[in-house]
Amino acid sequence: QVQLVESGGGLVQAGGSLRLSCAASGRTFSTLAMGWFRQAPGKEREFVAAIGWNGDVTIYEDSVKGRFTISRANAKNTVYLQMNSLKPDDTAVYYCAADSSARYIPSRGSMGYDYWGQGTQVTVSS
Repeated sequence: QVQLVESGGGLVQAGGSLRLSCAASGRTFSTLAMGWFRQAPGKEREFVAAIGWNGDVTIYEDSVKGRFTISRANAKNTVYLQMNSLKPDDTAVYYCAADSSARYIPSRGSMGYDYWGQGTQVTVSS
């Protein structure tokens, strides 16, 4: 079992920045590929970014490329999502997810993840 707890969400003006954190426990963090997803009201959950188990490979959804950066600190059992140049369209609940299959290249699909956090709200005002 893996427990995931997100933090760092909040209200920010368009153009601002936030850094989300996801703390993991219950399993050796360095063996987990990690991902961030988001779900806006009335929409399906969508992929945002992911990072492989050792951090060599990162992938992003097209609309966040160049604005968001995913990283991990295995010594702290934490994955981060640095979000810059935020837009109102980025408003959503952001979820952290863990993939226990130790993928070097992480998955874009939600079905590739075994464990999910409770989510943290990000609201970007115009």
